[in-house]
Amino acid sequence: MSFIFAFFRSILDRILNMFSSGTQSIKNTLNIYIKTNTGKSVNVDLDPKMDIKNVKELVAPKLGMQPQEVKIIFAGKELLDTTIIADCDLGDQSILHAVRSKPIGILSMQSAGSPSEGSMPMCETLVDLQLTLQEREDNKTVNEKNKAHFYVYCGSSCHGMKAGKLRVRCGHCKSGAVTVARDPCCWEDVLTPDRVEGHCESTQCNGQLRFCQFYFRCADHISQGEEDEAVALYLIKNNIKEVPCLACTDVSNTVLVFPCSEGHVTCLDCFRQYCSSRLRERRFHSDKNLGYTLPCPAGCDNSFIEETHHFRLLSEEEYAQYQRFGAEEFVLQAGGVLCPQPGCGMGILVDGGCTKVACVNGCGVQSPLTVTENK
Repeated sequence: MSFIFAFFRSILDRILNMFSSGTQSIKNTLNIYIKTNTGKSVNVDLDPKMDIKNVKELVAPKLGMQPQEVKIIFAGKELLDTTIIADCDLGDQSILHAVRSKPIGILSMQSAGSPSEGSMPMCETLVDLQLTLQEREDNKTVNEKNKAHFYVYCGSSCHGMKAGKLRVRCGHCKSGAVTVARDPCCWEDVLTPDRVEGHCESTQCNGQLRFCQFYFRCADHISQGEEDEAVALYLIKNNIKEVPCLACTDVSNTVLVFPCSEGHVTCLDCFRQYCSSRLRERRFHSDKNLGYTLPCPAGCDNSFIEETHHFRLLSEEEYAQYQRFGAEEFVLQAGGVLCPQPGCGMGILVDGGCTKVACVNGCGVQSPLTVTENK
């Protein structure tokens, strides 16, 4: 009888161990790098439920400081002690900047307009950049609908359109230990240099007022360091005003807004179809400044898409064709020719009056080829 009891006891222990090991394998912490303005960094695991005060108490001894001496800076904001880690839009291997508190001149503080006790993270305070000043005044409370959302093209890991995170660094020394004087309120603030000022706490700038530089990261993969950036797809936006698509008239959550004065809207499926049909018909425009691009389908003036990464919404095959057509149009507009060898089409820039060329860097044909310029 004791043998049977021991047998069932061992089975029960194995089952409990299986559940225990499975529970332990679930990671419920964030691996975060804490970087100081002197270049020192420490690696810590933070519970998302911790607040910034807990973080200071954890990292201060590792940095040779007292908790009350530490300021934690992330994405352009000195974080309040009461801020919860889960509310900061952090991911694994994100970087928090820890700097020693020091008095800042009254004039500098007035120009920066940033309270010394800290603030909420930018992801909680930044409203959608589509909103006008009047709309911001009418909707002072930041909620999920009017909160800023960004879309990017991630070329390093995901190779597609993803949700993006707005980040900021000093425009002078490129340090992330910078606090903005104000949140950006339009896309010009984000994309145009020298629009928003802030205090940089790096040893190189030493608290001076500097212009800030905004950039984006992909929200779908683990941070690969401070150089990990993504391209902003700033024409793709949340449809907070519920505008119907220009083509299918459906109201979609995520849309592309053309840069025309009317701000015509299309859903992403219709945008892909628009691009695909124009590509098949070879009706993209080759602009010497913007590259191979398209205007608003309604024919609006000054509506060409400037950031050609928006065409990454095409399939891989279509985008490869888009690149090839764009390169061919560039060669032809520059007075060059295309190799007529089947399956080649290499662009060749030739001297004036030349009637024969050798496609040395293309199909490998060494004999001179008689070509005609394709206009």
